[in-house]
Amino acid sequence: MPELPEVETIANGVHRRIAGDTILSAWFSSFKQPFKTPPDEMAAALASRRIAQVRRVGKHIVMDLDASDRESHPQLLIHLGMTGRLLVADPNVPVAPHTHAVLSLASGRELRFIDPRRFGRIGLVSNFAGPGHEPLTISKPDFAALFRGRKLAIKAALLNQKLLHGVGNIYADESLFRAGIRPTRRAGRLTRVELDRLHAALRSVLKAAIRAGGSSVSDYVDADGERGFFQIEHKVYLRTGEPCLVCGKPIRRILLAGRGTHYCSYCQK
Repeated sequence: MPELPEVETIANGVHRRIAGDTILSAWFSSFKQPFKTPPDEMAAALASRRIAQVRRVGKHIVMDLDASDRESHPQLLIHLGMTGRLLVADPNVPVAPHTHAVLSLASGRELRFIDPRRFGRIGLVSNFAGPGHEPLTISKPDFAALFRGRKLAIKAALLNQKLLHGVGNIYADESLFRAGIRPTRRAGRLTRVELDRLHAALRSVLKAAIRAGGSSVSDYVDADGERGFFQIEHKVYLRTGEPCLVCGKPIRRILLAGRGTHYCSYCQK
């Protein structure tokens, strides 16, 4: 599933290409799963709307639409799920299989939502704020307060979208390694020094991944169909059995909170 850096990369790419454009019409597939709002209702609400901004909130992409004379549903909300892609394409480019939405724009381009497994979702909302705190802007004190008294493992806490929205398996593993904290440690028992270290590591990893266009470890591509490059910077994720890049000990993999978890038993305490 695309995480914060991948969703940020896609949202920024789409924004650069279609912000200020106007939606002429919208087509949706006959599958029910991707749609949180009935397709007919979305098509009517989107027609003639100007796209003010495309941005990320947590793991969601939010398209802010000018209200004009209609005040309802000013946002189109997109969640990419496991395999979703959002591409800006020329109408002459063949429509890929598993395309579930096509927005035809006044500029002559199209915005296409493609999702083979149909775990992604599209719907109309207003004032969407996301379920948790934003990892890139949360302060050190507020970050530390999220984990105070919590008995669950710190890896599980980082994945809890009600605490921090946008952090997923890749960047939880990578930030915990850089902070030197074992993923099984109880969140509420981490010291303030350790939490400050994790706060800095998480922000650093997320920002570096955004600069690299995200991690392409599956079928993730950006708004132009290009792969990201941060996977070459991974220190532990999917490196099971390989030598730690710091100490040389083999990277271990365990199952934690239902997710494969990668760490160095020597560097992470």
